[in-house]
Amino acid sequence: MAHMVRASSGLSYPERFYAAASYVGLDGSQSSVKQLSSKFSNDTSLLLYTLHQQATLGPCSIPKPSAWNPVEQSKWKSWQGLGTMPSIEAMRLFVKILEEADPGWYPRTSNSVLDPAVHVQINSTKAEPSFESGASFGETKTITSEDGRLTETQDKDVVLEDPDTVSVYNQWTAPRTSGQPPKARYQHGAAVIQDKMYMYGGNHNGRYLGDLHVLDLKNWTWSRVETKVVTGSQETSSPAKLTHCAGHSLIPWDNQLLSIGGHTKDPSESMPVMVFDLHCCSWSILKTYGKPPISRGGQSVTLVGKSLVIFGGQDAKRSLLNDLHILDLDTMTWEEIDAVGSPPTPRSDHAAAVHAERYLLIFGGGSHATCFDDLHVLDLQTMEWSRHTQQGDAPTPRAGHAGVTIGENWYIVGGGDNKSGASKTVVLNMSTLAWSVVTSVQEHVPLASEGLSLVVSSYNGEDIVVAFGGYNGHYNNEVNVLKPSHKSSLKSKIMGASAVPDSFSAVNNATTRDIESEIKVSQEGKVEGKADRIITTLKSEKEEVEASLNKEKIQTLQLKEELAEIDTRNTELYKELQSVRNQLAAEQSRCFKLEVEVAELRQKLQTMETLQKELELLQRQRAVASEQAATMNAKRQSSGGVWGWLAGTPPPKT
Repeated sequence: MAHMVRASSGLSYPERFYAAASYVGLDGSQSSVKQLSSKFSNDTSLLLYTLHQQATLGPCSIPKPSAWNPVEQSKWKSWQGLGTMPSIEAMRLFVKILEEADPGWYPRTSNSVLDPAVHVQINSTKAEPSFESGASFGETKTITSEDGRLTETQDKDVVLEDPDTVSVYNQWTAPRTSGQPPKARYQHGAAVIQDKMYMYGGNHNGRYLGDLHVLDLKNWTWSRVETKVVTGSQETSSPAKLTHCAGHSLIPWDNQLLSIGGHTKDPSESMPVMVFDLHCCSWSILKTYGKPPISRGGQSVTLVGKSLVIFGGQDAKRSLLNDLHILDLDTMTWEEIDAVGSPPTPRSDHAAAVHAERYLLIFGGGSHATCFDDLHVLDLQTMEWSRHTQQGDAPTPRAGHAGVTIGENWYIVGGGDNKSGASKTVVLNMSTLAWSVVTSVQEHVPLASEGLSLVVSSYNGEDIVVAFGGYNGHYNNEVNVLKPSHKSSLKSKIMGASAVPDSFSAVNNATTRDIESEIKVSQEGKVEGKADRIITTLKSEKEEVEASLNKEKIQTLQLKEELAEIDTRNTELYKELQSVRNQLAAEQSRCFKLEVEVAELRQKLQTMETLQKELELLQRQRAVASEQAATMNAKRQSSGGVWGWLAGTPPPKT
């Protein structure tokens, strides 16, 4: 089965900006503004317009429009808000926003000067590449040019391999994968746990993704993980409830995955930390303490012992950062670090690594207008920044690259400088700070992309580096593998050791020092080792490691027993607590009833007092009435005798 890819080179600035402005129809006329608003949302159209004004005319110097013209006033405020942003930075930001809103604009533009595009047809039924004396012969490809002619060529950048063999050192190979691969993307996160590469999130056509896929690195089989989202005490199997993100970091931790930061459609104020449980296949929000960093993406997150070191990135307002934060994974507490010395300038999409559990290295990255090639070192014990002289073949400026460490070697792959992709895979010996080139590819292949992921694993007992995805004019979902040769890196360490500052080179691995002491460089430049003594040393160290491992296992069993006892005690205490709570609830209910009865009695008592007063009043009124009646009777009797005499009625006999 064959598939087609389209390759073309890109324009540099300012030509790329002018091509983008012509594509969206910005020529300064009023009709061009209307055409712009018809293609994009109001917010995107306004931002593109103001960036175009800043790039072509400079900072806003026109008077503020009248409040009766809200459209022009909105344009003026947006332009005024850019301040003194340099013209070239406005150009790059203009192109970046256009690529997010319309990723396919560049191939469709008619005003940009494109190289003759070729359709590369890769026939997957070709014979396997053969290797003789360490040389590799790439896969034959049929190339169809735009005039219809057919030619055959060989691509020696990436060799197509069987999934059962990755046999070439220091050369990228493309193993044949099975299963349904993930959608092409960049700015995703990837991590390895138990020979499986987990890949989460990313950006495709300007849309953030939230899916989780796993690649089995033993048989190169893709599968999608159906996840659940746990919110508080509720659980749902709908992955749509998980926030989609890009530019985040995926860190393996204690058989779990930690997703830190990232750009989202609706960013929060602080940087979120999500945790994925491999056993339950569920996402949840990790509860942390202290003051977390502000929300951001494109930062570096480095696991140092039991802490995460976060540096730089870009916040939701597109402001670049160079702050430093540490998350203690034991206490889940954030701490902002105020390091001394000269820190790296604000940047995002850089790479970071740790050496000897003490030195944090920051390489490259970019701002809106510039890509960097500087190397900074932070001493995590003294919290002091420093910048050392780099040795060897220093890499070109780049951003969006990825890096992994194997021993003292730091491998850097991909990235770009807004003009072209970085085609060289380089390695830095972190003890000597000496760079060397491992291999190189052409600029149009996925390995020369921005936003790709890079992980390290083992295959047939040897270390391998696995790259996935990226963006170099189109989105990729290819898997490529590099098996590095450690001999060359060890030789570069010995040859360049004298150029390293004493404070940095003093921290070395004890095993490496023992091996190096048994190696000498002959006059012909060949490295000869005394194998017997090395094997004896390694066996002795192996026995010590096994003894230490047994002690750790015993301590682990003891801790498990103690934890079981603590769990039992906690269960009993919890039952007692529940019993006390029930008793307390019953007492509270009884007290409430008594309070109600007391209130009723008080009300009755008040009623009785009122009745008593009314009774006394009635008794007094009755006494007064009795007295009045007696008086009236007396008067009647006295007046009745006179009238009776007048009437001839004799008075009553007494």
